[in-house]
Amino acid sequence: MAENLRSRLITQGVQRSPNRAMLRAVGFGDGDFEKPIIGVANAYSTITPCNLGLNILAGRAETAARAAGAMPQTFGTITVSDGISMGTEGMKYSLVSREVIADSIETTCGAQAMDGVVVVGGCDKNMPGAMMAIARMNIPSIFVYGGTIKPGHYNGRDLTIVSAFEAVGQFSAHKIDEKELIEVERRSCPGAGSCGGMYTANTMSSAIEAMGMSLPYSSTMSAVDDEKADSAAKSAEAVVKAVHMQLLPRQIMTRKAFENAIAVVMAVGGSTNAILHLLAMAHTAEVPLKIDDFEAIRERVPVLCDLKPSGQYVATDLHRAGGIPQVMKMLLAHGLLHGDALTISGRTIAEVIAEVPAAPRKDQDVIRQWDNPMYAQGHLAILKGNLAPEGCVAKVTGIKHRVITGPARVFEREEDSLDAILAGKINKGDVLVIRYEGPRGGPGMREMLSPTSAIIGAGLGDAVGLITDGRFSGGTYGLVVGHVAPEAQVGGLIALVNEGDSITIDADQRLLTLNVPEAEIARRRAAWKAPAPRYTRGVLAKYAAQVSSSSLGAVTD
Repeated sequence: MAENLRSRLITQGVQRSPNRAMLRAVGFGDGDFEKPIIGVANAYSTITPCNLGLNILAGRAETAARAAGAMPQTFGTITVSDGISMGTEGMKYSLVSREVIADSIETTCGAQAMDGVVVVGGCDKNMPGAMMAIARMNIPSIFVYGGTIKPGHYNGRDLTIVSAFEAVGQFSAHKIDEKELIEVERRSCPGAGSCGGMYTANTMSSAIEAMGMSLPYSSTMSAVDDEKADSAAKSAEAVVKAVHMQLLPRQIMTRKAFENAIAVVMAVGGSTNAILHLLAMAHTAEVPLKIDDFEAIRERVPVLCDLKPSGQYVATDLHRAGGIPQVMKMLLAHGLLHGDALTISGRTIAEVIAEVPAAPRKDQDVIRQWDNPMYAQGHLAILKGNLAPEGCVAKVTGIKHRVITGPARVFEREEDSLDAILAGKINKGDVLVIRYEGPRGGPGMREMLSPTSAIIGAGLGDAVGLITDGRFSGGTYGLVVGHVAPEAQVGGLIALVNEGDSITIDADQRLLTLNVPEAEIARRRAAWKAPAPRYTRGVLAKYAAQVSSSSLGAVTD
């Protein structure tokens, strides 16, 4: 990072008078030029409920930074709504937005040479985008999560956005009527906040807290509760202290911090997207991390929390049960967490959670007791085989059958698969193949929540498999395998699958195999030609030209 603005204004005096003149116009007085300048990156928008409440948090952070003796400067960054764009061409922009967010924060902080930054974000890509920018800039920084939505309620059950997607499948399968479909739609999202289960937003907020880059308990707070705004203010105070200490993100975002984040993701039953995003964050922070590292940690860490999508509870329930600090203390007590990893407070993880009990309260069952986990091992398995020599990701919890061999049902894009599911054309034992949806091929690696929810809604969740070079929403569950790499667009074997070919998904042996003779595969490969890019101009074309494999985090630098 270039010399910061405060030092330039102080040391270069008269030469920097024009800079100071412009700063006077935005509120700087004579005594303010010696104060640290703290950026407040605000992803507020009315595009999505995830980001609806962020202005309040950014305002509290700004006020607190000023009271702590700094000069805050607020600026905006973007968001897109994954939930609203799901199942449409618009979803191709979702993963792209992660890069845009990172670039925009880096650009503004770099141009203005800020001393530190508070990033306030809500929807899924806000968090990894922010953390990638923070790692690039390496100035004192903290992430403030906008908070989780509270659950909706209907007929005595909690609802989340996934309830609405699954209701579409139930309606198409004639399991519910239109009246119930509409009632679920009306009640699924009652207000501000990110999707309520342990989906991608809450997974990534939990991971960032585990890394020490946000304050304790902040990752599971409700967006609309007073404690969330109070936490934003305390976060700004923490960054001002970090500026004076010169405590930098890369001192915190170490290999140990990433291993802690992975352990927590496994323990809470988090989203498959965590693998993609943590790989990208580690790449940006220049921390060595490989897709195989997730498998090594998965084998050691149990799933401790009973959370949606494959469990019962939502993030606000986890918060009441003790939140991420309780989960971390359990992992630490059993040798599965690095207690000496540093946090943004300047204290170690072990010091931060010193007062947290080693076992969760017995009057709740959101966080299981250590000897009674949901699953003995983590839920995000890395599969390999001839269909995915670079690896792919399967979520293996909440399913009855972990192995399937069946005929391939091949679709060149997500919409075609959804049409087939809703039309009742998918049978028990089928393995759906949705390809040319990878980082380059989509481009943008769309999430497949619409087809996977339709499968669940149709009652086929334990009866069919699905593989894709695209991604899954954090709300997805079932015998589904994403991030298949190499992807179809670059000639991965998934591009050579024919309708009816035998495919095996074996989560126990961690294998993904096309059961076709090598000679036939070679014949098909010789005849294969890469399809023309779907976009030739604009951000999607630029992204497709630059993006790496999903096995490397789908990064663009």
